[in-house]
Amino acid sequence: MHVSIPDTLDPRIRRARPQDVPRLIELVRELARYERAEHEALATEQQLHTSLFGEQPAVYALVAEREPGGEIVGCAIWFLNFSTWLGIHGIYLEDLFVSESERGTGLGKALLQSLAKIAAANGLGRVEWSVLKWNTPSIDFYRAIGAVAMDEWDTMRLTGKALDDFAADAQTSRP
Repeated sequence: MHVSIPDTLDPRIRRARPQDVPRLIELVRELARYERAEHEALATEQQLHTSLFGEQPAVYALVAEREPGGEIVGCAIWFLNFSTWLGIHGIYLEDLFVSESERGTGLGKALLQSLAKIAAANGLGRVEWSVLKWNTPSIDFYRAIGAVAMDEWDTMRLTGKALDDFAADAQTSRP
């Protein structure tokens, strides 16, 4: 599915460009530190560049600038998902981050509103994301804009050795 994304969505929000990748990696690492998981942020600039700007990009990014054309101080990194219940695609927001010094300036809200505009303009059914249960400032903000917690759902993840072991078990346990 092709997603139409204007170059500029808000005076301080725009589509990421290839030259933004080093700063995006820095922001992802800042987010990982904030979430107390810096050791898990392993993505390289090359990996992110390929995912965002390679032959078949499957990931999108918006950047927030302190002022138009200024320093990048925030980002939203996202991809399309699909709802079998709605029968249409949606946006899954993988990372939303604004540098600590810029929080409270409206950039987080502007990033989310830009994603909402993209979703609405492209007929996408929803924007969804995960938030750590201890991150009450973010949860309060999300609720204030009308987001609803999916409390009846748990996120499940299969990764690392468990993923490898399960995949190997599937290959050896065939009749």
